[in-house]
Amino acid sequence: MTELHRSAPDTPDSNSLEGRLFRPASPAELAEAVERAFDYRGDVTVVLTSGETVEGYLFNRNVQAASPTLEVFPKGEPGTKTVRYADVVSIAFTGKDTASGNSWEAWVAKKESQRRAEAEQVAAEARKRGHL
Repeated sequence: MTELHRSAPDTPDSNSLEGRLFRPASPAELAEAVERAFDYRGDVTVVLTSGETVEGYLFNRNVQAASPTLEVFPKGEPGTKTVRYADVVSIAFTGKDTASGNSWEAWVAKKESQRRAEAEQVAAEARKRGHL
């Protein structure tokens, strides 16, 4: 897949697609780009052969259809928009990747920190009451 552009990520997760622009050179690369956009937790901008751009959250795709399509919740618009794969020129990962840096390990560390803080608070309150 041809990656045309990638800005420096603002997050520590260097695996994030945020800021990348892909111009697929084949149907297989397009299918891969759509799958990545489907898994992405932010908005994408799809440029169509007509010159139109569709910005929004890609929430569904139908690869098995005779003419494969993707579906987007367009940013700032009600409803959904269906786009044929054949009409896609490029896909840019333009929205903030809300899942970036939110690994299982980060969640566990945060929860452990919260539990320690709660335990310290309970112990401090018990000392105040003379129980410790």
